[in-house]
Amino acid sequence: MEQNISVFGHMSSGETVYSVKLRNHFLSCEVITYGATLRTLLVPDRDGKSTDIVLGYDTLEEYLTGGCYFGATVGRVANRIADGNFELNGKTYSLPSNDGNNHHHGGPFGFSHRVWDIRSVSSDSVTLSLDSCDGDQGYPGNMRVTAEYTLRENALVVHHTATTDADTLCSLTNHSYFNLSGHDTGSVLDQNILLFAHEYTPSNAEGIPFGTIETVENTAMDLRELLPIGTHIQDPYQQLIQAGGYDHNYVVNGLSGSLRSAAMALSDLTGISMQVETTMPGIHFYTANYIRKGHTGKGGCKYGPRHGFCLETQFFPDSIHHSSFPSPVLKAGRKYDHTTIFTFTTL
Repeated sequence: MEQNISVFGHMSSGETVYSVKLRNHFLSCEVITYGATLRTLLVPDRDGKSTDIVLGYDTLEEYLTGGCYFGATVGRVANRIADGNFELNGKTYSLPSNDGNNHHHGGPFGFSHRVWDIRSVSSDSVTLSLDSCDGDQGYPGNMRVTAEYTLRENALVVHHTATTDADTLCSLTNHSYFNLSGHDTGSVLDQNILLFAHEYTPSNAEGIPFGTIETVENTAMDLRELLPIGTHIQDPYQQLIQAGGYDHNYVVNGLSGSLRSAAMALSDLTGISMQVETTMPGIHFYTANYIRKGHTGKGGCKYGPRHGFCLETQFFPDSIHHSSFPSPVLKAGRKYDHTTIFTFTTL
């Protein structure tokens, strides 16, 4: 299937970064091997117009310097680990702190900043792999990771696996920023969101959970009914004030490990609806609070705060420090195997 593979750019080391384009009768997308990144995702709107609904860049150089994780595969551990350290099997491991005092999204040279290998490809699916050596970003164990993107009817299936030869941590996610009206249309505050989550994990001003799991009922965090993202985002609620909007982990209803509904989103402008299912225990809802105004994206358009939203399926932030949270420990010889499905319909 070499016809859907092309050169996207070259690293300073000379390593080639490839682009892989996938298509079926309903959807098309592009994945680049830098960061195993979803660069485009085209979905028909109510008039049949193909609409690119994920934020991204035109060039490799922009991905290298952009700092927003647009569409990237994040790991070894997505989200934050407090104070850049953790204890496992009686040993303390130190990790680089790249978010104040905390380790964030696998560190400054995490999986999102690496060139992955193309393992297999077809017209509607690609599997990428990455080898992470013992001590990579401070984590123990030699790890092999795969990220598979598959177009299946009207859905994009994202499947992550990992194996290790020593006990380690693993929590992978795709960090796409969605805008169901089109990546270049500005604010998403009038787009609708629903989370299948009765509970969330409140955090401090650095985004580190307190370790409690609390109900969303009677709070501005309650997104259990379909409503515009902007409905409560400016409420005088401390969790929203300190994060500049939504930047929180929600506890997905149902049994972790089973594929179940996690979220639904809808643009009234395009009629594009997205349903999210996952096997992961949590979903992190982020409203792009920290994209700087005038940030240049695909086609030269200008992105800014709240011009997209993320639905990152993962283990809870800082899970390794909270015994009440699902454990992100991947045992030697065991397999990390999780799936998230984004299904699209047009209303």
